[in-house]
Amino acid sequence: MAMASARSTLEIVPHSGDLEVPPADVPRQDSLYRDATRPAHGGHHGQDNWVRTLRLGFQCVGILYADLGTSPLYVFSNTFKYGVGHKDDVLGVLSLIIYSFLLFAMVKIIFIALYANDDGDGGTFALYSLISRYARVALIPNQQAEDDLVSSHRHLSATRRRAQWMKNLLETSKPAKLTLFFLTIFATALAISDCMLTPPISVLSAVNGLRLRAPHLTTDQIVWITVGILILFFAVQHLGTDKIGYTFAPLVVVWLLLIAGIGLYNLIKYDIGTLRAFNPKYIFDYFRRNKKKGWVSLGEILLCFTGTEALFADLGYFSIKSIQLSFSFGLLPSVLLTYIGQAAYLRTHMDMTISNAFFNSIPSTLFWPTFVLALLASVIGSQAMVSCAFATMSHLQTLSCFPRVKILHTSRRYSGQLYIPEVNFFLCVASCIVTISFRTTGFIAKAHEICVALVMVITTLLMTIVMLLVWKVNIWWIAAFFVVFMSTETVYLSAVLYKFTQGPYFPLAMSAVLMVIMIVWHYVHVKRYKYELQHTVSPDEVKHLLERHDLKRVPGLGLFYTELVQGIPPIFPHLIEKIPTVHSVIVFISVKHLPIPHVDVQERFLFRQVEPKESMVFRCVARYGYRDTLEMAGDFVATLVEYLQYYVRDLSLYCTAEPLRTSYPSIRIDSFRWEKKPSGRSGRSGHGHGIHAEEMLTPIQSFSELTMHQVGMSNRLPQFQTAKMNLEEMLRIEEDQKVIQREVDNGVVYILGETEVVAKPHSNLLKKIAVNYIFDFLRKNSRKGEKMLSIPRGQLLKVGITYEI
Repeated sequence: MAMASARSTLEIVPHSGDLEVPPADVPRQDSLYRDATRPAHGGHHGQDNWVRTLRLGFQCVGILYADLGTSPLYVFSNTFKYGVGHKDDVLGVLSLIIYSFLLFAMVKIIFIALYANDDGDGGTFALYSLISRYARVALIPNQQAEDDLVSSHRHLSATRRRAQWMKNLLETSKPAKLTLFFLTIFATALAISDCMLTPPISVLSAVNGLRLRAPHLTTDQIVWITVGILILFFAVQHLGTDKIGYTFAPLVVVWLLLIAGIGLYNLIKYDIGTLRAFNPKYIFDYFRRNKKKGWVSLGEILLCFTGTEALFADLGYFSIKSIQLSFSFGLLPSVLLTYIGQAAYLRTHMDMTISNAFFNSIPSTLFWPTFVLALLASVIGSQAMVSCAFATMSHLQTLSCFPRVKILHTSRRYSGQLYIPEVNFFLCVASCIVTISFRTTGFIAKAHEICVALVMVITTLLMTIVMLLVWKVNIWWIAAFFVVFMSTETVYLSAVLYKFTQGPYFPLAMSAVLMVIMIVWHYVHVKRYKYELQHTVSPDEVKHLLERHDLKRVPGLGLFYTELVQGIPPIFPHLIEKIPTVHSVIVFISVKHLPIPHVDVQERFLFRQVEPKESMVFRCVARYGYRDTLEMAGDFVATLVEYLQYYVRDLSLYCTAEPLRTSYPSIRIDSFRWEKKPSGRSGRSGHGHGIHAEEMLTPIQSFSELTMHQVGMSNRLPQFQTAKMNLEEMLRIEEDQKVIQREVDNGVVYILGETEVVAKPHSNLLKKIAVNYIFDFLRKNSRKGEKMLSIPRGQLLKVGITYEI
């Protein structure tokens, strides 16, 4: 198509040859997708080679396995706290330990759950984000069609009838969305509560071993020694997982080798017949003899696989191969030999005190080396849960489910290794309080059990949804997985709940407090977003504001931060009304986290220009994965301006004449227009305020690339075979780019909305308490937005406004 102007024109002529008509199903790309054809990284850790796998496998030992490796310190002593009733009861409990460990730790977590990861990240939140990629279950209506085009998003349509049924159920049923969200944050709250219990029970169990050589030590002295060790442990967390892993790993390796050797020694010396515990008939005999007492003891037996939930959640620190390798050939044989050796000793010493069964079974010459290593290993065992807490809190931040905290990345080599000072301090204080308050491992163990049992059940439910929705697995395998694990885990859970008043209420109470914080924070965030969405400024009103005679334009670039990705927020006319002055170039920026670990920088930005074009006002959505780090303000502006200039060039290039007519199918975008759909047409966001985008085709390649590559032009952009561009328009493009750069050089000002949210006067009492008091308290005591965005104080401008929700 030719330009309407008769002035001198520059014609873009493709390479001579026959034009190839593009296939009908070629998708149209949005604003910043000219570089999107380059594949992003395929996984969280890239392609693992054996050197890397062995290195990570070595770190796994130090970070993940110390908790599982120190469970022999307290499993038998808590299970037989009232003594051994029958000699074969030891074999029955050992058989339960062996098969529980193999079933839940090895089969479920290591060889099934690790594959239900979100591009390399594991845990409850990773399962939720994976489900969010295949079904729109998010409660915040900020989904955009462009998000599905991100190369690492991999949003695939449901190809099976069962997958389509599950997708429709999750997307159309509000109770299903709320239930899924509730289960996710409940499991998260339990995991964080468990982080307060693992350090006390592990360290206290090890320190109790001192009483065999120093019987004069009192309980108070044991408790304060434990507290001192816990404080030291949390004090070194700022060094980072990478350094801690390399420091701790050799100690844990020595510990696992030592307890395996002691277990083998006890087995040969005391009772080689203990190996009969591999026969599951001893499990049935145990329950037949002990009946209700045997069922109740399942709560203590499940302590043998505590730490597996953290192992799954900490997958983002390592890789599947490294975990499977180190678990199968390192942890598994060592731990099983330890339990078998203890059982052999107990069968020949049934009259001894069970409270220190592990240390009693150690040869006297090895007591002090074993005690020192046990103490170190128990401290290290807490590392997996602390790392889990850091990763979980990072996920909560990106989903707007928790007040803002400072998140530090401690390793340049491996992304995902985090340190959060506020969380570390809170866990340190909570662990010390638990130790001082409860003083013995018995009460803490019962509290520990409920966290493990409930997280197991919730993980099974979420994994079943993943199998139905995502995995192309035979339905009978899914049914077998659900029946086997849900039935067995429910039995363990019932045994724990039977002793509810003896300790399990404590983590549930802590989880309830955490859930109140998460629910209130997320509820107000959703309500605030919907309020802004309903009160977006219309294009006519924006145009009127920008063309006001009393509006002054001052030099510089104004970056106006807003959470709204659809339209101009209501705080903008509020600013113009109070201070009728804006910058020469304005960019409304929405920082948005997608339910994927990473977004490539070339796919990060989406732009639209706000009418009138002469006003130089733009809207931008900056997209990040939940493991991506926000850049420093200066670096962010540099990248933003670079891609903004690309957008201005491409927009001017393709909008200088009548809209292009092409046979390509249209992708209607929800995010960049304000016209509301009729109520009869449901938008992608799933509510009555669906948003359409202008029908604009932005090229995969920029204009400069077109002029440089003549060969093959015809099959790259055949629609430009007759395109002509006015030379004057090209000069205008260059001038617009210079204007943007000049205003950046004049200075950048960051404008943040300081939004205060209050409940409407007619709201019920519960809503007023949640919004006016709880949320207000959390907002005032959380980290400020400018600190999270690393904005220099001298370039910050805050605009206050109050919303009634």
